[in-house]
Parts: sequence; C-alpha cells; structure tokens
Amino acid sequence: MLDFANMLNGILWHDFVIYACLGVGLLFSILTRFVQVRHFKDMIKLLFTGKKSDAGVSSFQALSVALSGRVGTGNIAGVATAIALGGPGAVLWMWIIAFIGSASAFVESALGQVYKEKQDGQYRGGPAYYIEKGIGWKWFAAIFAVATVLALSLLMPGIQSNAIASSMDNAFSIPTWVTGLAIIIIVGVIIFGGIKRIANVAQVVVPFMAIAYIIFAFIIILVNITEIPAIIALIFSSAFGTHAALGGIIGMAIKWGVMRGVFSNEAGQGTGPHAAAAAEVSHPAKQGLVQSFSVYIDTLVVCSATAFMILLTGMYHVVDPKGDGTTFIGNFTAELERGPAFTQGAIDTVFPGFGSGFVAIALFFFAFTTIMAYYYMAETNVAYLLRKGNVNKIAMFLLKVVLLAAVFFGAIREADLAWALGEVGLGLMVWLNLIAILILAKPALRVLKDYEQQMKQGVDPVFDPKKCDIENADFWENEYKKDDQSA
Repeated sequence: MLDFANMLNGILWHDFVIYACLGVGLLFSILTRFVQVRHFKDMIKLLFTGKKSDAGVSSFQALSVALSGRVGTGNIAGVATAIALGGPGAVLWMWIIAFIGSASAFVESALGQVYKEKQDGQYRGGPAYYIEKGIGWKWFAAIFAVATVLALSLLMPGIQSNAIASSMDNAFSIPTWVTGLAIIIIVGVIIFGGIKRIANVAQVVVPFMAIAYIIFAFIIILVNITEIPAIIALIFSSAFGTHAALGGIIGMAIKWGVMRGVFSNEAGQGTGPHAAAAAEVSHPAKQGLVQSFSVYIDTLVVCSATAFMILLTGMYHVVDPKGDGTTFIGNFTAELERGPAFTQGAIDTVFPGFGSGFVAIALFFFAFTTIMAYYYMAETNVAYLLRKGNVNKIAMFLLKVVLLAAVFFGAIREADLAWALGEVGLGLMVWLNLIAILILAKPALRVLKDYEQQMKQGVDPVFDPKKCDIENADFWENEYKKDDQSA
C-alpha cells in the first residue's frame, strides 16, 4: 500500500505540479493586480460584517470553517517535515506560495459564491458546482466531486488522527486506539449536527487554539530574539542555494516548501470554496477576500510560528537527499519521523518537560477541527452528486461512517502510510481544481471589477450576475429579481 501510494505521489506531485502551483498563484496575483495587497484592509473589515441566516453562516463562521481545514497537522508536523526534507529554505517557499496563493484563494472562493445553490435549506457550493455551471463540463465536475469525497472522507482524515494519536501516546502514554475512539466520538457528535453546529464549534475553537499556540511561539521567539537575524539569513541562503552545506538541495527546498505550503494553506486546492459558498454575503468578492486572508493566517502566522520555534532552538535536522537518509545539518538527533517531535523539542528548551503535552493538546484542537471541516466538504460533494433528487440521507449516514472509520484507522496505522495516502488525495484535488480555476479566470476577474466599481461609488456592493455578464449564476439571479421586485 505504501509503495503504491508513493508511486501515485510521484505522478501527482511531479515537479511540473509544484511549479504549476507557483505559476497559477503568480498569474492570478498579476491578473488581480495583487488583490491580496490592495484589499488587505477590506479583508479584515469584512471578517465581521457578514450576518448568518437560516440558509447561510456568517463571514466569520465561514472563515473559521475554512481555517479549520487549513490550520491542522500541516502547521506543526508538516512544517517540521518540510525543513527536514527541504532544509530551512523550504520555509521561504512556504511564505511565497502563501502570498501568491492567496490570490488563487480569492479566485476559487469568489467562484464558489458565484455558482452556489440553495439545497435542503442551506447554501452549497464548491469546485464541482462552478465546474458544471461555469465551464459546462458535468463529467469533469463529477470526477472532482468523487475525488474530493474519496480524499476528504477516506484518504486525508488519517493524517490528522494519526498526529493526534501519536502525540498523545508520546506525551501521556495513551494507547493510539483509545485516542482513536475518543476522536470519533467527539467528531461524530459534531458532524451529525450539520454545518451550523460545525460552524458554531469552529468559530470558538479555531481562534482559541491559534491564539494560544502563537502566544507560546512568541515566548520562545522572545527568549531567542538575538538569533533571529542569523535564522532569517539561514532561511534565505538555503532557499536560493547559497548556503555552503545546503546549496545542493535548492530543488528540494522549493518542492517541499510548496508541497507542504499547499497542504497547509490549501490555496488552489479546492477546499476553501466549499466553506466560502456557505456564507451569507451580498457580493461574492466579499467572501473571496475573507478566504484570501485565511491563507495569511495559516501560513504567514501559524506556520511561521512553528518554523521559528524549531529553527531558533536548533530542534531540527536536514536529511541529505543523495545520501543514506542521515542528518547533515541541525542539532536534533532523533530519527526523522513525520510527527511533532521537532516542535516538542523546541518548546522543551524554554518549558522543560512541557513540550510533549502542549503539542499533543495543540494538535488535538488543530487536527480534530480539520477532520470536522473535511466532513463538511465531503458532504457538500455528496450533495452535489445526488442533488437531482432529494439528498439521500442513507448516503450521508454512510459518509459519516466511512469518515469516522478512516479517522480510527489513521490513528492506529503507521505515520508514513497516513501521509502518503493524504498526499494522494491532495494531489488529485489540486490537479483538477487548478485546471478549473484557470478556465474560469474571466468570471472571477469580472466579479472583482464589479466589487471595486461599487466600492468607488460609495455603496455596499450587491452582486448582479447579468451586469457582470456571468451565466448560470442561478441563485444570484433569483436573489436579484427578489430585491428588484421588493424595491
């Protein structure tokens, strides 16, 4: 199984895909005239302006659900793995993919809003919807929906539960099967309550866990403040191949920085649009900007906190890709494993004996909210596949069972297999979604232009798809007609 998964990853994560992620993000940054910089103030303001409704959640709740998916194991274990396999320079490439990827996040999330539908009393949307409505390729939309259901319910949840279980075992000697059972009970209670319960939990847990983690990181950074110039120099010299020891792995720095960056912030992956579509807003660009900001929070804040903790304290190592897998730089002597040991070691340098427990608790909150978000996104794609009739309650129940089984299995299996399967799922989604958003660039740019024109006029932007020459935006056409009639 591991060999087969690695073989698939060799195809799905070929160097071409790595550079495609960078290229698409850069292209959208240029086409939107760096929307992620120009509208930074709007991003923050819009976080708290949207109001929830019977059918939709608020902008902040949608952001919290999206961050539930983005802020997870990748922010702790993923960053450590990127440094180990790509050197400290991988951190810079994570920053770069976050910055340019935030433009991709705007595009895909705005499209998620444009082509959303109202099903069973709640908003549904995502890549499958905008592929069918925007491009007209129902077969391609179905492929994405099936791939997403498989990825988010079967392949990727195991990464999150594995990290929780292994860290709980290391910190508190709790057997992995016990942790696995606890996770599925808690997650089960939440996901059986639907998107409203998921959003309500996310808006409380996500800010709490992120702030607590950043506070600890800040303390460790403050203790090692004099080392920051040297660490920043190390990151840049490693990223561009000028470091004496790390000059030969510049390609690995780019590969692992981008790969782990995409895994963590999910920009261009196609997960963010699901949460974006659930928001109650008057214009798609509003939620596009909010979701773009979530990429900053994930990578430039949370991932950076992890990276600086590890590098400042020397709790890392870099594996020579041409050698036998041994360390050739760094002070951390433990065996390379795709887990949180690096971060635990970093915290222990300032809070002796506290690292394992804190990281275990942090991972629990980070990862269980990610599993929760995965379920909602998988459910949305099941709803898409079955939307021609009433959504099959049996299918939704089976989806919950499959996801909870995958969570338990992930908790007790080897970490290498969990990550390999998760990377297969991620790779499938990235391939399909990048193609779709490139084709649909024009509608997304028209949405942004319309938003900016209305802002210049000093009015609260309201979306009219006909004004933007966008077809098949059925939900918005109906809403605009209602507003017109009431006026």
